[in-house]
Amino acid sequence: MALSGKIALVTGASRGIGRAISMRLAAMGAKVHVNYVAGAAAAEETVELIRGQGGVAEPCGFDVSDPAAVKDAVAGIIDADGRIDILVNNAGITRDGLMMKMKEEAWDAVLDTNLKGVFTCIREVMRPMMKARSGRIVNIGSVIGFTGNAGQVNYAAAKAGLVGLTRSVARELASRGITVNGVAPGYIDTDMTSGLPDGVKEAILAQIPMGGMGTAEDVAGAVAWLVGPDAGYVTGQFIHVNGGMYMG
Repeated sequence: MALSGKIALVTGASRGIGRAISMRLAAMGAKVHVNYVAGAAAAEETVELIRGQGGVAEPCGFDVSDPAAVKDAVAGIIDADGRIDILVNNAGITRDGLMMKMKEEAWDAVLDTNLKGVFTCIREVMRPMMKARSGRIVNIGSVIGFTGNAGQVNYAAAKAGLVGLTRSVARELASRGITVNGVAPGYIDTDMTSGLPDGVKEAILAQIPMGGMGTAEDVAGAVAWLVGPDAGYVTGQFIHVNGGMYMG
């Protein structure tokens, strides 16, 4: 129970990687606020799964791309629990397409959620964390932010920007006892990847030295280490969870 008594907020936590992270942090003793936008039923399922394993969780609906909604949600958590010790920025969307055909709306939507949303969430939690002189922030990036990918220029730009954001904020907050790190998953077996055609899956697996996709629990394990007691002197780093697909 390394996180006993800690208060965590995980964005995009209704399913997939966010659900796995939420369940892992709750199993370590944290109270987890499970964020969602449209998936209220899925978020409630995550909460019930956590409670079923003896953990503590609450659903928390807001859109990370809406600064006013983020501000209200964070204020509500602090009013209820007194603080936020852990922030995991996992919420993200895709609007894939080749750049020559990409509309500005697709660019803006992905950048607003995947990059600006992280900025907004950190901005709202950093003051109470600074006051407490303690906190852990983990940003979920992607291997695509390091390698690039045709048809995902908006997603790649957002995830690459997240690297610079993470390292810059880590420098700003280190003296206050707050660590800021990232986890960059490769191809993970989720609802999104399960729907890929067999030929696409085979092409992906051919790029992975370990020969298989990772699991959401693999990503959750890396996050758990970064927010746990053994990573207190680690900040400004990205952990790659990709089976050797990218080594940087």
